[in-house]
Amino acid sequence: MTSLICGSIAYDTIMSFHGRFSEALLADQLHKINVSFLVPSMRREFGGCAGNIAYNLRLLGGDPLIMATIGQDGGPYLERLDKLAISRRCIKTIETSFTAQAFITTDIDGNQISAFHPGAMSFAHEIPVADAGTAKFAIVAPDGRDGMLLHAQQCVDLNIPFIFDPGQGLPMFDGAELEHFIDLATYVALNDYEAELLVERTGLSLADIAKRVSALIVTRGELGAHVYTGGQHLDIPAVKVEQAIDPTGCGDAFRAGILHGLTCGMDWETTGRLSSLMGAIKIAHQGGQNHRPTRAEIDERFESAFGYRL
Repeated sequence: MTSLICGSIAYDTIMSFHGRFSEALLADQLHKINVSFLVPSMRREFGGCAGNIAYNLRLLGGDPLIMATIGQDGGPYLERLDKLAISRRCIKTIETSFTAQAFITTDIDGNQISAFHPGAMSFAHEIPVADAGTAKFAIVAPDGRDGMLLHAQQCVDLNIPFIFDPGQGLPMFDGAELEHFIDLATYVALNDYEAELLVERTGLSLADIAKRVSALIVTRGELGAHVYTGGQHLDIPAVKVEQAIDPTGCGDAFRAGILHGLTCGMDWETTGRLSSLMGAIKIAHQGGQNHRPTRAEIDERFESAFGYRL
């Protein structure tokens, strides 16, 4: 059954600075910065929340349908989706814009300086959810502000249960708007920092939010995740990894696990564990879409980690 994924498609340009930002930035001169960093290594990755979630859901054997906007430079991304057998019928090209792009420079201490150009993402509201046809579940992930507001309301109007996943888009909304999203949503998914920000902006406690939705999911990195549902608090363990290489896209991999679990009717403990596994698989690889486990390998790792088969 189709899962509708409303969110961004983006290119990530990732550069490495083989020094320390702290040694190049003078504390008493921050009011007039004029600095250049030599970046010997650079790579361009396919990214964006919708693209990453769809990629991981496809690995699980799901049927993702992306609803997103790309720009005049989106051809390579569309070709990639074709190769992955991910439908692009609800992706609109904005010929006057570039595809959303993140430019990230990391120093040897792991500090990052980033710039983000929203580009075509700002036109996400031009695609109505009705264009998707029948969908069992949806997710409203970080996207253009107007697009997130519109798609959440349209999911409700069309009786499509959806996950509200504000992510890095959370600061775009005030407390009243965020509370409105919560009231519209069937589920809410956040990381621990976003959860604190949501509580601060709305004045609602996590317990308050959990009472308004069927499930509240809070991811906690290497500490696992918490799922609040039906008055229960489930503690989902993290899956151990030999080496954590790159956290980019781990949250998106986790959300693909949630969508798959919901679509397949799994209980929340199993859904959370599968989601945790998907995040662990992703973190062992650079970029958001470079891990390539087969479904059989995912099943084997799940049984190894949790002692039973999916």
